[in-house]
Amino acid sequence: MSKNKRRQFLSWFSFSGIGLAGVGVSAKTAQAHHVDTHFEDKSEHRLLYQLNKSEQDYIDHVLFSCGEMLRKYGDNIELVVTVLGPGINLLAKNPKRPIRSDQVQRVNSLAQYGVRFQACGNTMKSMNWSDDDMLDVAEVVTVGVDSIMLLQEQGYSYFSW
Repeated sequence: MSKNKRRQFLSWFSFSGIGLAGVGVSAKTAQAHHVDTHFEDKSEHRLLYQLNKSEQDYIDHVLFSCGEMLRKYGDNIELVVTVLGPGINLLAKNPKRPIRSDQVQRVNSLAQYGVRFQACGNTMKSMNWSDDDMLDVAEVVTVGVDSIMLLQEQGYSYFSW
């Protein structure tokens, strides 16, 4: 999908109120331009979310905010959600805390648009989980807080509720 078509597509969803969550778009056609050339083609905006709680409203707010930032900036933003603590359940195939199916669907949809979801390896160890216990979109990092720090050092703006 070309940049212009992707922007038109995102703009249409912004105005329609449908959002990205209910769309079953193939990852091959819906990737942000920087996904394939991540280290060579930096977007102007880079934002990092910390998701460390498992409350339904909290998760909804973080995922909604990611969608809104994509709608506003289109191909000109890189988004990372670092998931740790009780929030790790969002990225688990069999969560220990309640996670709604629409939230998992939103994670998968956002990932198709280039949003990176990092799972904290330390939190996973404390839950006796391995990479196999996580959704396919989860990028396991050794220490979630370390990843947050390193991304900030690379110029990502940090946001936490």
